[in-house]
Amino acid sequence: QLQLVESGGGLVQPGGSLRLSCASSGFTLDYSLAWFRQAPGKEREGVSCISSSGASTNYADSVKGRFTISRENAKNTVYLQMNGLKPEDTAVYYCAADTAMFGRCVLRDEEYDYWGQGTQVTVSS
Repeated sequence: QLQLVESGGGLVQPGGSLRLSCASSGFTLDYSLAWFRQAPGKEREGVSCISSSGASTNYADSVKGRFTISRENAKNTVYLQMNGLKPEDTAVYYCAADTAMFGRCVLRDEEYDYWGQGTQVTVSS
C-alpha cells in the first residue's frame, strides 16, 4: 500500500522559510500530488497541487507568490517551498496522492485517496 511520509516542519519566525518534503514508501509517485493544511478549529484546505509530470500546478490564493510546489520523480518526492511565512500559515501540513489523476490536479480533498500523517508548521515570534 502506498505510504506518504512528510518531513521538514518546525517552528519559524514570521517572514522565514521552510521546505516540506513528502516521500513515498516503496511506490513510484506517478500521480497528481498535493499539499493540504489544517489549523486548529478550522477545516482542511488545499494549499497547492502538481500534476504527475510537474507541468501543471495550482495554488490557493492565500499562498500564491510565497509557496512553490515541485516534484522529483526519480526520488518519488514532492516538495513545498514556503517563503514569507505568516502566523496564519500555522497548521498541520499533509501530503496527498490522487492515484486516479495524472495530467492535471485539483485542490479538492475528496479527490485524494492516500494521505501522509502530517507535519506541524508553526510561525511565531
